[in-house]
This record gives sequence, C-alpha cells and structure tokens, in this order.
Amino acid sequence: MAARDLQERIKRLIIDRRLASGAPLPTEPELMEHLGASRNSVREALKGLQAMGIVEIRHGFGTYVGTMSLAPMIEGLAFRTVAGHYRGEDTLLQLVQLREAVETGLVSRLAGRVPETDLVELDALVDRMEEQAARGGDGIADTDRAFHATLYRGLDNALLGEVMEAFWDAFHRVHTDLGGAPQDPLVTCRQHREIVEAVRSGDAIRAEEAIREHFGNIRARVSTTGTQDPHRCHNERV
Repeated sequence: MAARDLQERIKRLIIDRRLASGAPLPTEPELMEHLGASRNSVREALKGLQAMGIVEIRHGFGTYVGTMSLAPMIEGLAFRTVAGHYRGEDTLLQLVQLREAVETGLVSRLAGRVPETDLVELDALVDRMEEQAARGGDGIADTDRAFHATLYRGLDNALLGEVMEAFWDAFHRVHTDLGGAPQDPLVTCRQHREIVEAVRSGDAIRAEEAIREHFGNIRARVSTTGTQDPHRCHNERV
C-alpha cells in the first residue's frame, strides 16, 4: 500500500476517533494491524505526517497527534516566493497582493464593529509605533504585526488568525532575505492611525481605502527589491 494511502487512512483515524492535539495514536503494532501494512510502510507514512505537523513522533514514547500548525505552509510559501523571485517572477509582489485581497475584504466587515476595548488597544499600539518611529523605527515591525492581529481579533476566527500569521511570517522572512527597501516609520504610523479612525467611524469604504493605501506603500517598497544572486542569500530559514 502506498505511503500516501496510509497517510490518508491515519488522518481518517484521527478524525473518526475525535483525537485532539497531543492525544496518543495507536501503537505501531496496532496501526500495522488496523491498516494491514508492514512496519516500514507505517513508519514511512508517519514520517510524512510528522513533516506536515499532523503527528508528532516521540522516540521511546510513541506517536501523538501533532499541533497541526501552519508551519509547513509558511516554509513552503516562503521558499516558493524566494525561488520564484530568483527565476525573475514577481512572487513577493504576488504575496503582498494576496495579503491585501484578504485584509481589504475583512476590514469592511469590521467597520463600526470593533469593540471599544480593542480600539483602545489599537490606539495604544499606534502610540507605541510613533514612539518607536521617533527612535529610528527599531521594533516597529513587531508592533505592526500586533496591530493587525488585534484588528482582526474581533472576527473570532482562529483559523483566520493562523492564516494571517502565516502570510505575515512568510512575507517578512522573504523580504528580509531579499533585502527589500526599509519602511518609512512615519508613513507607517500615519497609515495605521488612519485605519483605526476609519474602522472607528463605521465607514466601510473609508476603511477599505485606508488598507489599500497601506498596502500601496508596501507594494512600492517591494517593487524596489531587485533580483539578486541567490548565492548571496544566507538566511537558512528559507
């Protein structure tokens, strides 16, 4: 039986038994019997599932349901973007356009619906960004990330939050590797302040325009990232 078929059957077992992350899977002999497969075939299938974060093999202890995080997606997305860039493709710009499409569609749903506690937190984050901008911009990227996470938190969609984090991780890892133009911290602060005010006002069109302006600035920076010699890219994470 092919490893792919075994992987699908193991995934079905996890679903059918309602196993949560961290729950133990049947032992290797039990899986062999259940799947009607050899030890080597089961081990090969489990290794493949481990690479996807679906299971976790703890040597000497057994196999458990994994965290099922989006880490493999981030790795694949980041690598694909870098590889495409060195082939002369606009993959970094495409990644920005993907983020923009998602956030533009989301922010219109938030206009006038963000809880006051979240608006206060967003104001505080922009205040922090302005303080960081005054000091040269150090740390502003992390605050920017926290801003976007807080902005969409009210949608109460855990999967959406993970996907947004995946886009963010992939973009910043790739942009760092490719040596993109640095952001203007003052422009970044102004644009984020406008996003907060637009959402607070309840004006969906204004909120969309604020997000589009923000991403327009990112696209402009990305467009300055020229193709480099891949042998000069030393970041081993991608």
